[in-house]
Parts: sequence; structure tokens; C-alpha cells
Amino acid sequence: MLETKKKNKKKKKKKKKPPQNKKKKKKKKKNKKQKQKKKKKKKKNKKKKKQKKKKTKKKKKKKNKKKNNTTNHHQHQLV
Repeated sequence: MLETKKKNKKKKKKKKKPPQNKKKKKKKKKNKKQKQKKKKKKKKNKKKKKQKKKKTKKKKKKKNKKKNNTTNHHQHQLV
């Protein structure tokens, strides 16, 4: 009985496993890409906010300048 069992046992071909760290590296790369994307978005949003702030500041300045111009103009006529 023991001998027959031995005969029937075939040598199994070992499947090559992919190195595990390779998978990890891929995941890391993906994460890095996502992180960079997030960073880019954050930067973009910050820039947008800054530009908006700048625009409003410019508008205010323009308004003030106009105001000043009119007052100056009146003064000029007075003299």
C-alpha cells in the first residue's frame, strides 16, 4: 500500500510566485501619484483663492482711485 501511494504521487510543478515587494511598489507608486494629484489640486485652489483676493483688492483700489479722482477734480474746479 505504501509503495503504490508513492507511485501515484506526481511531482507538482511549482508555480512561480511574483515577488511580493513588486506589488507593494506598484501600490506605492499609485499612492504617490494620488498624493501628487491632491497636492496639485490644493495648490491650484490656493492660487485661485489668491487670484480672487487679488481681484477684489484691485477692484477696491480702482474704486478708491475713482473716488479720489472725483474729489480732486472738484477741488481743482474750486480753485
